[in-house]
Amino acid sequence: MSESVTQTETEVSRHTGTRTRRALTAAAVVTGLEGVVVAVFGVVSLVMSVTGHPDDMVQATTLAVTVLVLSVLPLAAARGLWLRRRWSRGPSMIVQLLALPVAWQMAQNGGGLLAAALVLALAAVVVLGCLVNPKATQALGIGPR
Repeated sequence: MSESVTQTETEVSRHTGTRTRRALTAAAVVTGLEGVVVAVFGVVSLVMSVTGHPDDMVQATTLAVTVLVLSVLPLAAARGLWLRRRWSRGPSMIVQLLALPVAWQMAQNGGGLLAAALVLALAAVVVLGCLVNPKATQALGIGPR
């Protein structure tokens, strides 16, 4: 009897561990994709400011460099989540919490931005859901000890 109980507990633990790994992997991938999108926007902005004729070259270049620097946060958080680093949860959650008002503002503009806003909001909610999961926080070494 005790062998079957132990075996069942082990199977449940293994299943929970797999779900936790999947949740953290999903959070890492989505956060990484967000970082790549921000970096691409920064590169495109930089190229446009150099090759185009912006009204204010300094302002356009500053925007592009700022966006490139801001892309480091989600990319670093994604790498940390992928490697199961404890520190990575906070930056990833900050990125998602900042993405929600951006998505809201995009949705207010309507048109083609509405689809992008829905994707961004969905991505942010999915990552937040993955990161607030108690098993995920324990897997990252956060929580009761």
